[in-house]
Amino acid sequence: MVEHDFRYSLLTPQHTLIECKALSPGRYQVTGNGGAIRADDVLLVTLKGSQTLSMRLTVEKVRHLINPIGQWTAVARGPVFKELAIHRWDVTCDQCGKAMNFEFAVDASLGEAALQPAASARIAELGWGAKGDGHRCPACVA
Repeated sequence: MVEHDFRYSLLTPQHTLIECKALSPGRYQVTGNGGAIRADDVLLVTLKGSQTLSMRLTVEKVRHLINPIGQWTAVARGPVFKELAIHRWDVTCDQCGKAMNFEFAVDASLGEAALQPAASARIAELGWGAKGDGHRCPACVA
């Protein structure tokens, strides 16, 4: 199993993600160029509409195309979203006043009730801590 990074970056133009579309919740069709993809490899792909979020897809099967050279199409499994939504929120440290704007993904079909838990999980991933209803930046947590 090899991990291939297809997140949007001008630093790796030889690895290009051409298309990633959902076939059904949790199953994706991915078309790309470069990387020598094989079954059971992991693909890191940028979420559409996001600047910082990505998802991990595990390749189930891959077909390498003859023309154009280096292009492939794969079927992969990954996060289950019925309707993906990207949100941007602001958070401020209650101790030092540091502010951060962050993105998080949520299944929009779950409604407004899913926003707060998804935002809290993303803030924790970024190293922020929660204290009651307030937040603390990574520097203040340490």
